[in-house]
Amino acid sequence: MSKNEKNPALVLASSSPFRRQLLTQLQVPFSVVSPDIDETAGAQEKAEGLVERLAIEKAYAVGANLPDSLIIGSDQVATYDGKIVGKPGDRATAVKQLLAASGQTVRLYTGVALLNSNSGVIRSRVIPYEVVFRDLTLTMIQRYLEREQPYGCCGSLQADGLGVAFLTRISGDDPSALIGLPLITVIDLLAQESYFVL
Repeated sequence: MSKNEKNPALVLASSSPFRRQLLTQLQVPFSVVSPDIDETAGAQEKAEGLVERLAIEKAYAVGANLPDSLIIGSDQVATYDGKIVGKPGDRATAVKQLLAASGQTVRLYTGVALLNSNSGVIRSRVIPYEVVFRDLTLTMIQRYLEREQPYGCCGSLQADGLGVAFLTRISGDDPSALIGLPLITVIDLLAQESYFVL
């Protein structure tokens, strides 16, 4: 595990290649450990509460065995008409998700948590994002799925790829939250633990 003179080890508690790629942009050493938790939403659990809870649980699950570390956990869901939508997992579900999103405004919520495994202090935030979809045809959706296969992307939207062609507007305070890890927020949380990127 990489460690520099000024900062403790940084660990990303995630199996997402998108989050790993985003964290790489900060040009700090980090390792990745996939958390093993149940991501099922509770009865009546709202999107904001769900992503914050899962981000915290991921950080705790990984941090339990890693002393002297700062652990980043994150989770994301979309909401269509107030209903929580996660990763499709397969083509049929992706088609349903994208047809439901056609012409709609979709809200995405990204929860992020930072755990100091020594002190036990955990800090968390939920970052909202809003995207407006074009009117989509089944042909457009099928072409997109053939080229991107976004079955591990929240709401089937790979916004840093061809999925951007589905959107007419995006709105939010932390651009990388749309991809799954809000880097502005991560930098702020790290600074609260005296870990400085620059």
